[in-house]
Amino acid sequence: MQKFHWLLIVFLILPATLTADDAKSKQILMAGSAKSNITPPLGENLVGNWVPTPSTNIHDELHARCLVLDNGETKIAFVICDSLGLKREVCDEARALICSETDFEPDHILISATHTHSATPATSDAYQPFLVRRIADGVRRAMANRQPARIGWGSVDEPSEVFNRRWYTTDPEALKNPFGGVDQVRMNPPRANLLRPAGPIDPEVSFLSVQSLEGKPIALLANYSLHYVGGVKKGDVSADYFAIFSERIGQLMNADSNFVGIMSNGTSGDINNINFQGKSERREPYEQMTNVANLIAERVYEAHQQIEFQNWVPLDAVSRDLTLQYRKPDKAMQDYFAKVMQQPEDAEPYQRHERTYAGRVQALLEGPDSTEVMLQVVRIGDLAVTAIPFETFAEIGLELKEKSPFADTFTIELANGWYGYLPTPEQHKLGGYETWMGTNKVQFDASDLIEKTLFELMDEVSDK
Repeated sequence: MQKFHWLLIVFLILPATLTADDAKSKQILMAGSAKSNITPPLGENLVGNWVPTPSTNIHDELHARCLVLDNGETKIAFVICDSLGLKREVCDEARALICSETDFEPDHILISATHTHSATPATSDAYQPFLVRRIADGVRRAMANRQPARIGWGSVDEPSEVFNRRWYTTDPEALKNPFGGVDQVRMNPPRANLLRPAGPIDPEVSFLSVQSLEGKPIALLANYSLHYVGGVKKGDVSADYFAIFSERIGQLMNADSNFVGIMSNGTSGDINNINFQGKSERREPYEQMTNVANLIAERVYEAHQQIEFQNWVPLDAVSRDLTLQYRKPDKAMQDYFAKVMQQPEDAEPYQRHERTYAGRVQALLEGPDSTEVMLQVVRIGDLAVTAIPFETFAEIGLELKEKSPFADTFTIELANGWYGYLPTPEQHKLGGYETWMGTNKVQFDASDLIEKTLFELMDEVSDK
């Protein structure tokens, strides 16, 4: 009788075991999500402005929001962190830890920062190991939360909240640069004497949604090309509109507390939330970011009603390191900054940030000649997600969408590293803050090389 009981137990367990092992042939999609608290200790520097400010208050907690997709053949993970930026070392350490504790392949993990300006750059010896551990924990928890799922994606345009911040202006004083010259365009210019913006915007809000087979929301990952919103109190730590959107979209979808909403940053290196041709109303702290987040969440929710869900899709991810040369000051620039630094600190400057850029240029001169940047493409059915480790100009993202071999494409910036701004060669000719040596650190044609590599990677995964 006891032998019969054991046989019965084995018989009952065996089908479940076969079902798990047969996921590939049965084409079962699994999805799981989780978020890890990555709030830094008070006192960590907030460096979203010219002068670092120690944090003195936590307005809202920071998180690493994680989504894992597993189709039985391939696993991919997205980790979107409430951070100003993540050095490649942080991403590589977190990726290595995840792979040591799971069966993930390294290039199947995309890790990015939202670029909230009320958070830290994750560079301190105290905070960096904590952040690495919490990113890995978030992915492991998302893995543990996997369940049979279906997936869909879509997009909606919302141009009202994105504005190109680089402008042609007739004000010569506004066009002075820290190198003793005059630019053709100015970032965040005075509102008088404006002519026209120097580039386009990308109004599209792209999103990816996963839900249980019964229709219960699991996670939604959105992407919008908006640098950040701001409007925080001095010393406050905040995840900005990215976190408010993440909470609001869950409310609109009537999701439970296990749902993870995620907003990633698109190609927004030259985009912000300031309408330079309109009147700016005075806002209370956190009011404007809440307005923006709620509007975008409502627009995504409306579009979400129209998407079609699939029970299984092909998944893939590829990455490649690209060597880029660092910019170096020539002798004339070195001589100019030597004269700047010889002047008394209270002397009238030609441009108010010239001492700051003297230091940045010197750091480039003394630093390495080149760097390796990680570029990545994630495939989800007919959707491609490209990943760029720069604050990327909107026109680059628009071109990737236009020429992509996939039906839908969007780009997550500040992914897998952080190397400054990425203008196009044409924008370099115009000058402006985002092109200055020290703000932009790599060769002038870097965007062309990056686009070429990403198109090759997209072709590689689409051929599969």
